[in-house]
Amino acid sequence: MEQAMENNFYIEVDSAQTNHHGELICGDVFITRRIKAENRMLIVLSDGMGHGVKANVLASLTASMAINFTSDYLDIQKAAEIIMDTLPVCSVRKISYSTFSIIDIEYDGTTRIIEYDNPQCMIMKGKENFDPGWEDIELESPRHKGKVLRHCQFKPEKEDRIIVWSDGIRQSGMGSREYPFGWGQENVEEFVNEIVKSMPFISANKLAKKIVNKANANDKGYPKDDTSSAVVYFREPRRMLLCTGPPFEEKHDLDLAMKVHRFQGKKVIAGGTTAEIIARELGLKIAPGMEITDPELPPISTMEGANLVTEGILTIGKVAKILEENDKDYQPGNGPADQIVKHLLESDKIHVINGTRINMAHQDPNLPMELEIRRSVVKKIVNLLEDKFLKEVELEYI
Repeated sequence: MEQAMENNFYIEVDSAQTNHHGELICGDVFITRRIKAENRMLIVLSDGMGHGVKANVLASLTASMAINFTSDYLDIQKAAEIIMDTLPVCSVRKISYSTFSIIDIEYDGTTRIIEYDNPQCMIMKGKENFDPGWEDIELESPRHKGKVLRHCQFKPEKEDRIIVWSDGIRQSGMGSREYPFGWGQENVEEFVNEIVKSMPFISANKLAKKIVNKANANDKGYPKDDTSSAVVYFREPRRMLLCTGPPFEEKHDLDLAMKVHRFQGKKVIAGGTTAEIIARELGLKIAPGMEITDPELPPISTMEGANLVTEGILTIGKVAKILEENDKDYQPGNGPADQIVKHLLESDKIHVINGTRINMAHQDPNLPMELEIRRSVVKKIVNLLEDKFLKEVELEYI
């Protein structure tokens, strides 16, 4: 999951989780929301009391309310009290309880963090720990008097990170010879420091997984609590161009070719005619592929200056299907559509150029219904990338 900011760094967000041993559902809930109109990113990690379904219900309610209240800029004290008042009360313990960490990142990079009873998050400036100056906010209503929220605000820079985790991380290994009182906050932070120093450009996904895997190892593979970690990584964006379809008018063929030529980043061309136009206008060599890597699709071609060249409408149709049916952990195969998906998932800022010249072959009523016209398929891909994978996508028609 990613978001671009005004100062041109990118925000990569990812998480990893392990359920309490024996449970099919995690009692920790992690959600993100990108508010595109405000170029704003919201992130919440909530830990419901206990484990299993009941904990998940508490955490889901908390996370949903927290992200909705934060998006509406509701006063944090009021929001916290509404959340606590709304949670269902356990019939056995006569209490309801769920922790939360909220990260709110504005368009200019200004980042606010609010925490209630989760372990304090770790903030890193490059390879060093950073203290933004935490403040305590005490709740004032009679019912919740004495409960305290932690709050901080700062402006991150490239290569900064925010790492949050649930109690399952900090308490892992409790009762063991190595960690009789649990792994502990200091040990977790030291572990993260060592990883970042040895792997300074480690992705959010890999760092979150390493933290959870280590906690799981502390518990000998039998987690005694739901275990979650999430990482926010501010970094240089990875750019990609997806170009499919020839221009509406032939006089714009050179314009299309120059857009591809000038683009800084990965370049993927989907469409034989599109690739031929670019090769002709730029004087590039293009060679059709012979190896069938997907029986449903024509083979991958090669062209100077392009990372990938494929057939057009059939291939992007399958790209849309793959994106619709899979999540960010999908492992692409070697087929043309899979390879496009691989490039899309590895990229942050994606520029799509959609040529609008109609190919009469695609208007044959005898062809399968799923062979939609290019514009419709491209729009579907853009929506999936934005809404499901939180990519920043710019769509240009030519």
